[in-house]
Amino acid sequence: MKVQGKVLIAQGGGPTAVINQSLVGAVLEARKYPQITHVYGALNGVSGIINENFLDLTQETEHNLNVVANTPSSALMSTRDKPDEAYCKQMFEVMQKHNIRYFFYIGGNDSSDTVRIVSEEAKRIGYDFRAVHIPKTIDNDLMVNDHTPGYGSAARFVAQAFMGVNLDNRALPGVYIGVVMGRHAGFLPAASAMAQLYPDDGPHLIYLPERPFDTDKFLKDVKNVYDKYGRCVIAVSEGIQDAEGNPIITKLTGEVEKDAHGNVQLSGTGALGDTLSQYVKDNLNIKRVRSDTFGYLQRSFAGCVSDVDQIEAREVGERAAQFAIRDNLDGSVTIHRVGNYAVDYRLTNIKEIAALTKLMPDEFINEEGNHVTEAFRSYVRPLLGSNMPQVGRLRAPKVEKLVK
Repeated sequence: MKVQGKVLIAQGGGPTAVINQSLVGAVLEARKYPQITHVYGALNGVSGIINENFLDLTQETEHNLNVVANTPSSALMSTRDKPDEAYCKQMFEVMQKHNIRYFFYIGGNDSSDTVRIVSEEAKRIGYDFRAVHIPKTIDNDLMVNDHTPGYGSAARFVAQAFMGVNLDNRALPGVYIGVVMGRHAGFLPAASAMAQLYPDDGPHLIYLPERPFDTDKFLKDVKNVYDKYGRCVIAVSEGIQDAEGNPIITKLTGEVEKDAHGNVQLSGTGALGDTLSQYVKDNLNIKRVRSDTFGYLQRSFAGCVSDVDQIEAREVGERAAQFAIRDNLDGSVTIHRVGNYAVDYRLTNIKEIAALTKLMPDEFINEEGNHVTEAFRSYVRPLLGSNMPQVGRLRAPKVEKLVK
């Protein structure tokens, strides 16, 4: 039975460079169906639902929506709220008043869990309602998905940033440490490997949260690379941890910040990079050691967007609307790789996604635990999109010395 009523769309969690493609894909597709009376957008995620802060996206022009689609970050703004049962009841009071019958939530792990709670609450009270999770996260850590919208563009930024860092470090040698987002999954720092073209290019070392980080082994790795090349470029996940699962930042620094959910604050500080730099200086007696924390730069960097990522982000939004409105189904849209390279979109039971985390598979990490494999390079290469920058080196022969 086709349910007549309104669509409500929200965006949650960290912004990405292509999240608005998913928003616009869902809006434009939903507006095609006669049983849809209005398409609303909730400002600031689920908190916007509680507070009835809605935009009537039915009245947006297609041209302006397409301009927004190509704009990074969350056009509807976002939230870190994690709804519990009481929160969901308040949401439903608002939804029922507005005759909301279709709910699309664009987000990552926590957002998918919100869709699960909302869907279960709808069934419990007998409200005719469809809820679909639209995947989004630069961390690339959603279960079932081959990859997630937002990751390709962030990975492209990381790869290009390390291209530049490597060239800089080659001109003025030393040790460089770049701290990249990735609390539990190392897909994003791993993308730095795509900066390598020549055998001596950095990043020479990549450390991921999937492997225990040993400070003594770290120093040995850095020394070996530095002795070989006279320089060393390192990519480090913000979430590197010891064998017991304790974040390295908590071991190397006296005080750490925590976010509203009690998680150790990893992205809002340069403490890890600064501490690792000082550790290298103190123990290896290398004077030129520098670090950067990429932080928010990775998420919504304008002008560094993967065209593949844009297309897929748009299509998951469109498919979400089709699954819910045309097919009358609930769940999470998931991306599946077909051949080399194409994708298929499927609807997956939300319980297979909600609040779960996908990690880097073993075949993507080298035996030493300090770099990636060719299998990972093959995996990530098409996600970066077309027209990646090309870097070159001077190949002219050296002139013979006349004054020794």
